[in-house]
Amino acid sequence: MSIIVSDPADLDKMRAACQAAAATLDFLGTHVRAGITTAELDALCKDFITNTLHVESATVGYAPPGYPPFPGAICTSVNHVICHGIPGDKALKNGDILNIDVTVIKDGWFGDTSRMYYIGEPSILAKRLVETTYECMWLGIDMVKPGIRLGDIGHVIQQHAESKNYSVVREYCGHGIGQKFHQDPQVLHYGKPGTGVELKPGMIFTIEPMINAGRRDIRTLPDQWTVVTRDRSLSAQWEHSILVTDTGYEVLTISPDMPAPPAFVKGHQA
Repeated sequence: MSIIVSDPADLDKMRAACQAAAATLDFLGTHVRAGITTAELDALCKDFITNTLHVESATVGYAPPGYPPFPGAICTSVNHVICHGIPGDKALKNGDILNIDVTVIKDGWFGDTSRMYYIGEPSILAKRLVETTYECMWLGIDMVKPGIRLGDIGHVIQQHAESKNYSVVREYCGHGIGQKFHQDPQVLHYGKPGTGVELKPGMIFTIEPMINAGRRDIRTLPDQWTVVTRDRSLSAQWEHSILVTDTGYEVLTISPDMPAPPAFVKGHQA
């Protein structure tokens, strides 16, 4: 059952949590460079969210059934890592691509967003994958308005990724969010038009496509968290948290250093 948030005070709390998450990615982006380790980025994140933003990490110690506690305040997924990369002592190098995913809790509300970063100069293939994945996310976002169905969002994302000969990861998806980290609805990044849950004003969920340059098959590493492409092809992901409004959508995790939406975005944002 999808949660509807209609109280203006609650919506303002959710906006504040999402803005804190987005501000964290803006801050971390100033430190992403060749030579820094993902553990160092995690330490910077922990200090920033604790001492500057005065919010709480949603992921430190997070342990869903069957998982060990996650140690980081961010997931750091490099190159062929799809998601849930654990920060560690490996230094980033020129040409790497990096996804940083952060979720914070502010006044009981969860803000969740992720972003891709280039370390130095990426390959043409890597850049094209990252840009296409960004387009996929925004194509999904720009579909959002009352009355459309989640299958419509999944379909437009899948269609765009596959038109570029990329593949969509099926095992992980977007999710409802608010006073819980993960709740209904599940937002698949593939699907058929006209199927799935119908959107209503007050729904809040993430759109976070994971797109692979090769096949969609995945493998989970022995740490039980890190998910990689089985064929070791590159993978990219972007994520925003979205509120369904009366007339369209509001992107809750926009921030000053976020790349501009693609030119095709019509913008039901209201």
